[in-house]
Amino acid sequence: MIAVLQRVLSCSLVIEAQEHSSISNGLLVLLGVEQRDSMEDVMYLVKKITQMRIFADAEGKMNLSLKDVDGELMIVSQFTLHASTKKGNRPSFTDAARPEQAKPLYESFIEQCEAEIGKVCKTGVFGADMKISLINDGPVTIIIDSQNKV
Repeated sequence: MIAVLQRVLSCSLVIEAQEHSSISNGLLVLLGVEQRDSMEDVMYLVKKITQMRIFADAEGKMNLSLKDVDGELMIVSQFTLHASTKKGNRPSFTDAARPEQAKPLYESFIEQCEAEIGKVCKTGVFGADMKISLINDGPVTIIIDSQNKV
């Protein structure tokens, strides 16, 4: 499971020309589920993301977590994070999980994040064509792959 975290001042998501969700200070999480992922990967990423100290403290140092700053989360599924570009110019998505596997793990990830931060997470719609606008704060962008724990 791959997560791309972007620390944002604001973020909004549009589906079919209508705003679907938005957040202010917090994290946009683009989440890609791979065929070999399980609930273990979900739990690993939830803990990492909610406890990662990437928000500024009073001295301007990245020393506070999402929970510490009472930040919001927007979680968006993105199978293209598992693109293989080794051969040719057209990406292959053979490692990405099929929707029947990916959607339940994506939904579990959302539920576990909500339990961890104590508030509702904003989301996209699994499989929808979405337009995302954001103001990246920093910019701070971090990639976490649950298959690279060690």
